[in-house]
Amino acid sequence: MSESLLLTPGQPKAARYAELHPQLVALTASESDRTANLANTAAALRQAFGFFWVGFYVVQGEELVLGPFQGPIACTRIRRGRGVCGTSWAEARTVLVPDVEAFPGHIACSSDSKSEIVVPIIKNGAVVAVLDVDSDKLNDFDHDDQQALEQLVQLAATWF
Repeated sequence: MSESLLLTPGQPKAARYAELHPQLVALTASESDRTANLANTAAALRQAFGFFWVGFYVVQGEELVLGPFQGPIACTRIRRGRGVCGTSWAEARTVLVPDVEAFPGHIACSSDSKSEIVVPIIKNGAVVAVLDVDSDKLNDFDHDDQQALEQLVQLAATWF
């Protein structure tokens, strides 16, 4: 794959994910560096969907530490069980939040973030990182996002 995405304009979200996934597989197949693969994945997701913020937090000891991302400056460290990312890590499950203001303990890295989806990256039964995607629109994520992003993190797990 070259350094550009080939996405059909005007496609519904599920179709865009379906077009994007094999391109990410091709982009990362010959690259052994995890940071490079995470960075290109964040960039590709933001380019394909126009997300407000997309990036990764990597488990380091008892914290999630900010990894490659696209978007405004972000929180650097998140404790296990804290906020949407910490909850996803602690419970090893996808957390989809239609309105971040309604999520107990939400960490407001940006007041412009309105909805969020966080998907754990699991390797050998343990969460090693999370994919965090924020939107500046309420209720912007749905089952299509969850299904596609859960598939994508299976690819990301191979980089750990």
